[in-house]
Amino acid sequence: MSGHSKWKNIQHRKGAQDARRGKVFTKIGKEISVAVKASGTDPEANPRLRAALMKARASNMPRDNIDRAIKRGIGGAGDIVYSEKTYEGYATGGVAVVVECLTDNPTRTVSDVRHALTRFGGNLGTDGSVSWMFKKKGLLIISRKNVPDYDALLEIAMEHDAEDVKEEAEVYEITCPVESFSSLKDAIDAKKIPTEVAELTRIPENYIEMSSRQSESLNKMVDLLEDNDDVQNVYHNASFPDQ
Repeated sequence: MSGHSKWKNIQHRKGAQDARRGKVFTKIGKEISVAVKASGTDPEANPRLRAALMKARASNMPRDNIDRAIKRGIGGAGDIVYSEKTYEGYATGGVAVVVECLTDNPTRTVSDVRHALTRFGGNLGTDGSVSWMFKKKGLLIISRKNVPDYDALLEIAMEHDAEDVKEEAEVYEITCPVESFSSLKDAIDAKKIPTEVAELTRIPENYIEMSSRQSESLNKMVDLLEDNDDVQNVYHNASFPDQ
């Protein structure tokens, strides 16, 4: 089906995160705590928690770290309160950027986000300035080598309300509504098909093509943002030259 390759962006992000695994555990721990505080400890009834636990397992996060994060969410370990903040703006070339944060100091965090954007030719926008360009979706990415029967995969996807199944050179990218994410993941797991990525994300409706120089600047900006402990996710609508 149609769509833009998400795997390329994720590969870059994963490569950068592997170089700072300790920070990744901190970010996932925050996400688990906030998800538990918002909707409880049952992953089956809490899609956000389930997605965070999937991410934790995929990152080989130690079980003790996960347990501590859950306890923080229910008020059993520490009294740090994280607030959810989403900042919007533009990067070089007019690319839209959405930065999701969990922070105990919003004043510090917004200053850091503004600095990262302006340092690389962008600017911080107002609430709602670009978020309307993105839709919240469930995303599953599966290696083609792990799918012996594409038609069977497509049937599972359609039975569980998938909106798109895109064939890439190395992977299949499946997008679905947030509310269908857990059931679709369960169905794929039941067929013993491993996933490279299973997460809740924001997908842009349109993309802006970038030059090689612009792409380099954007990637440096994203790396700077993701190196910040308060930043959970960075989304943009850039299309890189090799895509």
